Amino acid sequence: MTALPLAHVQVDTGSFFAVVMVAAIAAIVVALLPRRMAPPVVVLELVLGIVVGPQVLHLAHIDDFVEFFSNLGLGMLFYFAGYEIDFQRVKGRPLELGAWAWLLSVGLAFGIGGILAGLGIIVSFLYTGAAMATTAIGTLIPILRDNGELKTRFGTHLLAAGGAGEFGPILLVTLFFSTQSALHESAILIAFVLLAIAVALLSVRLAWKGWPALERTFEASSQLAVRVTVVLVFGLVLLAGDLGLDVLLGGFVAGLITRMALKGHELAIFESKLTAVGFGFFVPFFFVTSGIAFNLDALGSAAAIGKLALFFALFLVIRGVPMLLLYRREMGLRDRAALAFYSATELPLVVAITTIAIDAGKMRSSTAAGLVGAAMLSTLVYPFVAMALRKGSLEAEEERPRPTGPFPEGEGPVPQPGLVG
Repeated sequence: MTALPLAHVQVDTGSFFAVVMVAAIAAIVVALLPRRMAPPVVVLELVLGIVVGPQVLHLAHIDDFVEFFSNLGLGMLFYFAGYEIDFQRVKGRPLELGAWAWLLSVGLAFGIGGILAGLGIIVSFLYTGAAMATTAIGTLIPILRDNGELKTRFGTHLLAAGGAGEFGPILLVTLFFSTQSALHESAILIAFVLLAIAVALLSVRLAWKGWPALERTFEASSQLAVRVTVVLVFGLVLLAGDLGLDVLLGGFVAGLITRMALKGHELAIFESKLTAVGFGFFVPFFFVTSGIAFNLDALGSAAAIGKLALFFALFLVIRGVPMLLLYRREMGLRDRAALAFYSATELPLVVAITTIAIDAGKMRSSTAAGLVGAAMLSTLVYPFVAMALRKGSLEAEEERPRPTGPFPEGEGPVPQPGLVG
């Protein structure tokens, strides 16, 4: 591998090319497999990252340059998660239930985490509990879109529950996993939110006034709309980092602001361009490098394998039980079980939280490997179980005639959200 000096940064061009190649191979494999058999591309990116990394083939290592692109990919990933939260659609009962379900999950996660810490199985119940109380809604969006769920009432509830399962843990990371005091972090967070609201209001006004100019650039080389969006994403990520907040929060808020600014102007061509920029280049860097950094040796013992199996089951308990309990008036048992399996699908935040915990010395490498391994397994298994549970309901909804008059709240066809995931 050649190292190319670039200013004060040593660029391992071999590792950089290996990451790019792995991302392309993962996409090719998913494209060639039948849709119902294809695993989520992020899982393949992680697995292939492990293969080319120092644990197996020694073809790629993480240097400052690769890590920089990985952080950009993480910011873009949470931008898309924020972008998919359409408050006009999930407000009211879906958002209320989603928030309560996540709070109940946090209580379960910290309670179970406290027991595990008391038994000496884990070090910190805070980090492990926060990782277990997440939902990978950004990872699920492409699966839900391909399966037709985003148009359904069930999909509305899942988007609300998944949004709470991603935004809530980001706030936990920001407030409690910092070297500063919680009071200090809260003050900075409030200032950041106020500034973000001001940016959102300005963005909405400018978007409505300048939309014709933006539309004219969709097929031009200037690509003004995409460039403005990229400035917004990385500007808020930079601001969040400079304020001592987590970069995940900056990316997520940028997605929320974009959704608000484009309300009524969501165009497939614009969203497809954002998808191409984010998922075509930046986001795969995060998952492939996470695979390269994965400590495969930590899973070499029976105890570590036991942790993986334990966390895999606990994901379903912690995120699934609240769905079974709180949604009894909203849907039948079969659909609640599907909602539980979808909500128990975890990955991006688990990777991010375990990375923070290892750096802080609050988590053993075997625990981190068990959590990430369980999260990968949940992404491979749980969505397919949920799809099987929902198959009958989806077929019944497709055969049901659509009414043409006014709809009560929560009834009738629901407009499909953006095409990014």
